[in-house]
Amino acid sequence: MLGLGLSATAQWPTIVSACGHEPTVITFDVPGAAGTIGFGINAAGAIMGYYWDASGVYHGFLRAKDGSITTFDAPGAGTSADQGTLARGLNTEGAIVGYYIDANYVHHAYLRDRAGTFATFDAPGAGTGESQGTNGNNINPAGTISGGYLDANYVHHGYLRDRHGNITTFEAPGAGTAAGQGTYGTDWFSGINPAGMVTGSYVDASNAWHSYVRTPDGTFTTFDAAGAGTEASQGTETASINPAGAIAGGYIDENNVDHGFLRTRGGAITEFDVPGAGTGPYQGTWSDNNNPEGAITGSFIDAGNVNHAFLRAPDGKFTTFDAPGAGTGAYQGTFPVSNNPAGAITGYYIDASGVYHGFLRPASPPWI
Repeated sequence: MLGLGLSATAQWPTIVSACGHEPTVITFDVPGAAGTIGFGINAAGAIMGYYWDASGVYHGFLRAKDGSITTFDAPGAGTSADQGTLARGLNTEGAIVGYYIDANYVHHAYLRDRAGTFATFDAPGAGTGESQGTNGNNINPAGTISGGYLDANYVHHGYLRDRHGNITTFEAPGAGTAAGQGTYGTDWFSGINPAGMVTGSYVDASNAWHSYVRTPDGTFTTFDAAGAGTEASQGTETASINPAGAIAGGYIDENNVDHGFLRTRGGAITEFDVPGAGTGPYQGTWSDNNNPEGAITGSFIDAGNVNHAFLRAPDGKFTTFDAPGAGTGAYQGTFPVSNNPAGAITGYYIDASGVYHGFLRPASPPWI
């Protein structure tokens, strides 16, 4: 369904920018890592993410603007394969949120402040079985955390945690109540904006995806992109909300092809595809983050199933790029995750051997 009739669709022209002054992409790895993922970049240019070691244990990291890297583990994190600490959100104050997986494979959320002090927490109602529990996903400048939790029946729910530790749980209207259904917060970098507006997605009783925005007073608006499919695993998913309330994300159509979208605070939706994106099942365009200037970064999968990065300027022009060393085989390539107010982009790439590495594409204003 289209949420409260607020969805409007327009197709902007896609023009690939041609500029000879593109910034040089910097690649990086956490020392000793078997794989590195750059996940978020704040206004100061600090990059947060996670890596895994040779034993398959996850750890968090913070990369300063000068390139120095600090690694960390949340108290209580497990030390076996597929356990450990994952970082997901970073605010302007340098606070990091994420979750850790304990020795029983249960998830718990954490907040790491700028000084490196941890607070761990669980949402009320979170399950305590394997793969259940609480994830910390996003944090705004005020210290409000948004995330999700999985209950004992494997149903998803959303929550907000204020800076004092008070937790409010919520359900999107229309969310299903069976295992794998329910309300999801965005797993990407900017699911909550400075005003406390939250975006995310929900899975209905037919296992189709829909999106929502929740205002600080608890009011929900649900919405779908006009071209979204309505079958199981199809539909509309959000990725980020910027300070103006504009939401970026992607949708899967009836042929299982991905497309990007931008929704204004007023509800108008622009759907778009990056030139060069494939048109087969599980190919296409996906938006990951929109910064305060309205620039969107994301990825597209070409006809050979190779992943590439894009930057969509506020005027709708596209620039595409690949990290040096990115593989050119199927399911390899470049995966941007977030862009900061200045336009710097971080993410990761998969090389020809299937190894993950972090990257930074420095800011290059004006838009190219």
